[in-house]
Amino acid sequence: MEAIIYLLRFVFDALLMILIVRVWLQWVKADFYNPLSQFVVKVSNPLVVPLRRIIPGFGGLDLATLLLAYAVATLKFVSLAALSGQSLGVFAFYIGLLALFKQAGFLLFIIMIIMAVMSWVVQGYNATLMVLSQLTEPFLNPIRKIIPNMGGLDLSMLVAFLAMNVINILLSNSLPYWAAL
Repeated sequence: MEAIIYLLRFVFDALLMILIVRVWLQWVKADFYNPLSQFVVKVSNPLVVPLRRIIPGFGGLDLATLLLAYAVATLKFVSLAALSGQSLGVFAFYIGLLALFKQAGFLLFIIMIIMAVMSWVVQGYNATLMVLSQLTEPFLNPIRKIIPNMGGLDLSMLVAFLAMNVINILLSNSLPYWAAL
């Protein structure tokens, strides 16, 4: 049973991350022809395109993909609870929203770590690093305006990591389901 739960979590989390990245790529207007962008679009198109016929975008935001990501996050916890013999009831919608928010934060954290490691080993132009940079700019630019470069060192990621951990700690203390997500 543990193996089935592990595989279900992996499938739901992978799909959720791809959907979040798709919304995020559109939001920051990242390079559509980048290989990473193309991968995300091609993997998610079979699920997103039929929904787009029903749910239009709003203000440049892809509502169909966002609602699909919310549905996947909610379905993850409903199916895991059903496997363990529990019922979430109305809380499933609340937990789905929390899971979507936390998964987006976790994805931002992972992308920033990948960017930090790649900045040490990649020399020159790299298409993947450019898209990752486009994804993190909306979060790191406000920090860079406050904390300037220190002799070539960009401390904005460190400040962002600290802020994300503080938010995670505050939410885990105030929201009952946060730690289980």
